[in-house]
Formats: sequence, C-alpha cells, structure tokens
Amino acid sequence: MHIFSISCKFLHTWKGRTMSAATTPPVTGPFLIVNPKAHLGGAETLRLALITDELAARFDVDVLFTAQHVDLRMIAERTGRLCVTAQHMDPIAPGRGMGLILPESLAEAGARAVVLNHAEHPLPLAVLDATMERARQVGLATVVCADTDAQCRAVAAMGPDVMICEPTASIGTGRMDAGDYVERTTRIVKDVDPGILVIQAAGVTGAADIARVLDLGADGSGGTSGIVKHPDWRRVLTEMFTVLAAHRDARP
Repeated sequence: MHIFSISCKFLHTWKGRTMSAATTPPVTGPFLIVNPKAHLGGAETLRLALITDELAARFDVDVLFTAQHVDLRMIAERTGRLCVTAQHMDPIAPGRGMGLILPESLAEAGARAVVLNHAEHPLPLAVLDATMERARQVGLATVVCADTDAQCRAVAAMGPDVMICEPTASIGTGRMDAGDYVERTTRIVKDVDPGILVIQAAGVTGAADIARVLDLGADGSGGTSGIVKHPDWRRVLTEMFTVLAAHRDARP
C-alpha cells in the first residue's frame, strides 16, 4: 500500500498508540504548500523561496516549502517564515547507506518536515512506517501522501500531523477532481483524528481552486505546476495568500 503524510510533531500517545505530536506545530491552517519538486534548483529555488517568505510574513500565513536536498540549507538560512521541507528521506541510521538520505542530515541542514510516499516516489507500507518513526526521532514533521479512500484512512491511522490527499490521476493536470473527492477524503481523515491537518492540492492552479478546497474542509492547499509554471510567481502567490488570509479572517 502506498501512503503519505506530514508529521511536524514529537511523541505522544493517542488511543494507546505512540504517534508524532508537536507542542508547537510548524504550520497551522489555513496554510500554503509550495512544492517545486524537480522543476527548479539552486538560484531559481531560492528566488521562489524569497518571494514566498516575503508574502508569508506580509499575510501572516504559514507555508510548507519543499526543495531539493542540496538546496535545503540555503533556503533555511535565507528565509524566516517557511517550514523548510525535504522531498524524501530514508529510514537509515548513521553508518552504512551510500547514496541514501540520512534523517539527521536533513534536520541539521534546517529542514523541519519531510514529504513521504508522494506518487512520484511511493513507499511500501513497512518502509513508510519505519521512515516516519525515524523522522520523529530527529524531530522532523512527516508529510505523507495518500490517494484512495482506503489509503487515506490507513495513513490517518498511522498518526501523521498533515496528510496530502490527492488522486494521482489529477496531479500536474491543472484539473481538480470534479466529484466529491476533496470533501470525502478530508472527512475520512478527520473522522480518524481531527487533529491531522489535511492538504488538498491535486490539480490546483490558482486562488479560486484554493478557495474551493478550503470551503470543503481542507486545512491547506497550494501546488507545483500552478505556481512554478506561472509567468509571474509574485502575482499567483499573492492571489493564493489573499484567499488563505481571507478564509482565516472569516472564521468566527
């Protein structure tokens, strides 16, 4: 089974299970995820991060910002409002593991979270479980991805802080699911644990899509193609932050 979630917590017990929990989570909803994947690297990633960081401070909205592993330290040292997030890691301990990603190295570089089990880098269940445990040990939040209803329910039972629920078929298409996927899978996760933050971002291209998923119960949204392929990063991000701030300010 392939699954994914974000865990920005340390250890606590819930319903008899040991799971991640943070006294002060690195993000609170509504929040944005900016996920350049491998579209950008080096100077271009930093340019996007600096724009995002500036707007995050201006709108007082939290952001999960992913980057290539070699760019994490640079982003962490040059920004102040971003939850700098690795795009993967491996469940290894210091020692042997040539070519694998050591969790301690991510934490030392300034990462505060890690994305796991993305559709472009799926993990077997046992590997995902071990990797989430290693993330907790070094204080990294886990961002775990899930596709189907069954996967969303299974990942939620593993106790992540944040889950990315997204139908794989919608990733990178610029078209959101036309049915009730967003509302249904968000409800599935919240029924398991209301404290898990849910990101719905598959097919999201702009502010109107973000407004829709927030209205349907998601805690966060954002994306990849809708941001990095837009001709004006500042403009599209400003529109997204505006919607997120408005949704926050409209709460009773």
